Amino acid sequence: MNKQDFAIATITWARDQGEEQLLRKSLSKLAELEIPVFVTDGGSSPGFLQFLTGFPHFNLSTTTARGVWPQAKNSLLQASQSGTNFIFYTEPDKYDFFCKLPGIVRELLVDKQTGIVMASRSGVGFATFPDFQQMTETTINNCCKEVVGKAVDYTYGPFLLNSQLVPLLQTLPEDIGWGWRPYTFGIAKQLGLAIDALVADFMCPLDQREDSPKERIYRMRQLDQNIQGIVLSEFPTISDRLSVGIWPSAV
Repeated sequence: MNKQDFAIATITWARDQGEEQLLRKSLSKLAELEIPVFVTDGGSSPGFLQFLTGFPHFNLSTTTARGVWPQAKNSLLQASQSGTNFIFYTEPDKYDFFCKLPGIVRELLVDKQTGIVMASRSGVGFATFPDFQQMTETTINNCCKEVVGKAVDYTYGPFLLNSQLVPLLQTLPEDIGWGWRPYTFGIAKQLGLAIDALVADFMCPLDQREDSPKERIYRMRQLDQNIQGIVLSEFPTISDRLSVGIWPSAV
């Protein structure tokens, strides 16, 4: 795959100095690829916003609708409106992944039937993450397998998606959170588009390998959002959801 064949969508919200330092480091690495990046910020400092606009390939939007899905939706829409056929969605703090991204891009093979290509952790990589995170993400992966039919890691984060999927995500409730990702996988499957995975030893950063009560609660929330996204992907229209007793906003 060539760099001119896709754009990148991401989100930011540097809530404290530590987060800002991490995002400055990782996004500086991402900027080295010189690929159009569409980023929606949820309320970072003026200094950080100025940092983002300093990269010529970055396209910055700001929003008061903070949250994973409201911000991701805006970035995806902006990227799709640029005319690109594919969008690479990623969280903004994946420095190690961004270091490997040039090689990953060279390995990607896409055509008109490509729907999703996920960056997926190998067993070795997955085992470096905290135990509670492994437990919740194993559950999500198993549920995604039921819908998509592939036994791979669906929860590492970054993935390539076909731009034609973006308009089909607009009926998702604003509070779906991380559930938008498996919803997208399920919709791609229903459309008959190919869903593939690029498996590698993506390791957990050393400073993120310790668990905490707050982190475990966060993982439970992610689990809930992902399961609801999977369920909604099986009933993509409002009429479908009503027919089985799922209200449009029931997420």
